[in-house]
Amino acid sequence: MPNVMRKKMADSIRFLAADMVQAANSGHPGAPMGLADIAVVLSEHLKHNPKNPDWLNRDRLVFSGGHATGLIYSLYYLWGYGLEIEDLKNFRQLDSKTPGHPEYGHTAGIEITTGPLGQGVANAVGFAMASKFVGAQINSDTADLIDHHVYCLCGDGDLEEGISYEAASIAGHNKLDNLVLIYDSNRITIEGSTDLSISENIRMRFEAQAWEVLECDGHDYDEINDAIIHAKDSDKPVIIIANTIIAKGAGELEGSHHAHGAPLGDGVIAKAKVEAGFDPAKKFFVPEDVMARFRCAIEHGDLLEREWIHRQKTLPLMEQNEALAALQNPDFSRIDYPVFEKAEATRGTNGKIMNAIARGIPSFLGGSADLSPSNKTNLNDMGVFPKGRNIYFGIREHAMASIVNAMALYGPLMPFSATFFVFSDYLKPAARIAALTGIQNFYIWTHDSIGVGEDGPTHQPIEHLSQFRALPNFYVWRPADGAENVEAWKKALSMKKSPSAFVCSRQNLSVLPKAAKGDASRGGYLLSESDNAVMTIMASGSEVELALKVRDSLAEMSVPVNVVSVPCYDLFIEQDADYMASVIIEGTKTVAIEAARGLEWYRLADTVIAMDTFGASAPAGLLFEKFGFSVESIMEKIK
Repeated sequence: MPNVMRKKMADSIRFLAADMVQAANSGHPGAPMGLADIAVVLSEHLKHNPKNPDWLNRDRLVFSGGHATGLIYSLYYLWGYGLEIEDLKNFRQLDSKTPGHPEYGHTAGIEITTGPLGQGVANAVGFAMASKFVGAQINSDTADLIDHHVYCLCGDGDLEEGISYEAASIAGHNKLDNLVLIYDSNRITIEGSTDLSISENIRMRFEAQAWEVLECDGHDYDEINDAIIHAKDSDKPVIIIANTIIAKGAGELEGSHHAHGAPLGDGVIAKAKVEAGFDPAKKFFVPEDVMARFRCAIEHGDLLEREWIHRQKTLPLMEQNEALAALQNPDFSRIDYPVFEKAEATRGTNGKIMNAIARGIPSFLGGSADLSPSNKTNLNDMGVFPKGRNIYFGIREHAMASIVNAMALYGPLMPFSATFFVFSDYLKPAARIAALTGIQNFYIWTHDSIGVGEDGPTHQPIEHLSQFRALPNFYVWRPADGAENVEAWKKALSMKKSPSAFVCSRQNLSVLPKAAKGDASRGGYLLSESDNAVMTIMASGSEVELALKVRDSLAEMSVPVNVVSVPCYDLFIEQDADYMASVIIEGTKTVAIEAARGLEWYRLADTVIAMDTFGASAPAGLLFEKFGFSVESIMEKIK
């Protein structure tokens, strides 16, 4: 394409972005204007279909700098993804299709929700890993059904975040040659020049992590094009360091940190349009020849997908199509769930359940942050990524969770991640995005309380249950035995728009008696019912066994007590009033027991017996006694 035309296309993006931010009186014009030239050239390489944003073999485009929505929405409007000029005019307004940061499922074409800097880099690694896994299952020596690339646009802030180090390390280790990271190196942050906060050699950092590093002038179309062509043929993940100028084309604000996160002003925009040969009186204007060029993406993308479908229909691909169908259409009836008849830690029962799921569901895969022997998450005889289903994430919790978010959104995969519950702190930002976005993935968090024992308070989660139960659209399961664990997984597998976490014990837990009323799949149920009960004791996980022992002691004193097990507090409080009344019998005093902070229990209980300090280092039994979780101590508090 002639560079004169490319320049006109880039300027159209610049002015759409500037007009959007100006109309909203908020937003970030600098990055979109600086990236416009790169976006135009990337458009020539991107394999996607605006008619079908879910086409499996499309290239994935991740905007790690999610604040650059002026660029993002301009592109999706120009490419023909269904956005209209009115949507651009309603940028950042209530109920618009163009919110302040890109949201998956809200705006067609957005691959994943970004905004918290750095997560998009890990998301791109996740998409690339998902592609490698699916390709390993269905590609052959004669035909590849999965042969696309993953592109990620990032900035200085993304690479300053620690998650980018974690993610880049995983990508280099796994030789993700389908990943291209385009670094918008404009050397500007909100506070001013990057010289204020960073002086490392980005090239050497990525070379040390087994990436190929390319560099170009981010405003020279031929250099950008050559770099992308080279990156697509590399046998390593590639970072293109694109040297750019923030707010390119914005006249007096070009290159200034003041252009990062504030409107440019009508005067500055008008002058810039005049200099570029645009009519300053026209806002949200796109020349006809520019629109025609961009809208070619519709026919081109449709043709690419039709060719791909034709490839699928050829005879040699029959087995590959069957493998793809098995990934895309999991048959949950094939899962042969284990039965548990003796005391066992729920980390153990959970591991056995996961292996049963993996045997029945070929799309189920994942790994642990270097803790699979402790988390019990190894999928036996399932091999190692990318051909196999065990992923070795290393001690990189934040990147792990963000990678799994992207793998879950890739298409036909059901991924999990695992670590100790206390280290969920390291991945909380990614878990929050999963809940916000409605991503079905599975977190395995073991060593769930002071029952961790001798490792002490640094490894004993106290506030974590409350923290994650407070997170909307996030379901925390803390099973009290293997049977509850099975029910938890059955329910979690059916919840297509929500992440689930399985919080499991290190210590053995007894097998529970049969439920008196209700079932675990509703989050809570009446485990033990007594005639004329005067008290209801509620608990989850290891404390359910304790509640049953307290019930027995009170029965000896002729005090009838009901016991309610609540494996999923989040799901339980969503139940209707009739079900709740059948479980928590009206007129009974209510007590909740939990070896954690337990603040949320006050919604259901008159009295909460919980932790109000951190733990200590000692054998688990002594710790439960020290912190008041023995039968005698609970009895005293109940009296």
